[in-house]
Amino acid sequence: MPKGIPNKRYTAEFKRHVIETMQKEGMSYSETARQFEVNDHHRVQDWERIYLTYGAEGFQIERRGRGSKGRPPKLGGTG
Repeated sequence: MPKGIPNKRYTAEFKRHVIETMQKEGMSYSETARQFEVNDHHRVQDWERIYLTYGAEGFQIERRGRGSKGRPPKLGGTG
């Protein structure tokens, strides 16, 4: 992606529409990405995985950032 262009954010409604259209029309990930002007067909593939796993409600979940796999959070104490 060229410098200076911010990452594009897509609404949950848009993602649902893209995936349902792709499934109904029998389109490939690349065809779908081109038609809906999505930067990368892997993004469409990820959306389909979320849709099939969690349903349309899965698009409402915030997934940015790295998940915590470290220590559990500290409990309140007087150290």
